[in-house]
Order: sequence, then structure tokens, then C-alpha cells
Amino acid sequence: MNYQVYVLHSTTYSKIYIGYTSNLNQRIKSHNFLAKKGYTVKYRPWSLIYHESFEEKKQAIKRERALKTARGRKFIWDLIKSNN
Repeated sequence: MNYQVYVLHSTTYSKIYIGYTSNLNQRIKSHNFLAKKGYTVKYRPWSLIYHESFEEKKQAIKRERALKTARGRKFIWDLIKSNN
């Protein structure tokens, strides 16, 4: 199975969301349309701005945690700024 670590950005609210999944398209659809409660519901719409693929779930979880650190979040915000 293939796992994706992904970063979503809400331009409207200037928020980011970091997660991992084994089905990226379904997960983004869930964040934008299907979910009824939770963090991502409040800040719709979300755009996929970054993702990485991993063979093992353990690797994906490790990378997700790294992106959620201060250094990881800085990397993401720098990426957002460079694309604007």
C-alpha cells in the first residue's frame, strides 16, 4: 500500500492542515465536502499544496510529525509564500 503525507491550505482563512492517508483523492474530498465536524470543516475550501509518497505507514507518520514541528511549519509557510 502507498501512503501520502499531504498539506492543505485554506487561502480564505490562512490556515494549513497536515495529514496522511492511503487515499489522497478521497481524503481531500472528505475535508472539502463530506465531513460534518472537525477542524477542517470550519476553514473550507482547502487546496492541496504539497504531498509526499511513502511505501510504509510508519514512514508517513514520521514525516507527518516532522511537518507538524516548528521547522516543518516554517517549510510549509515558506512554500506558500514562494508560490504567491
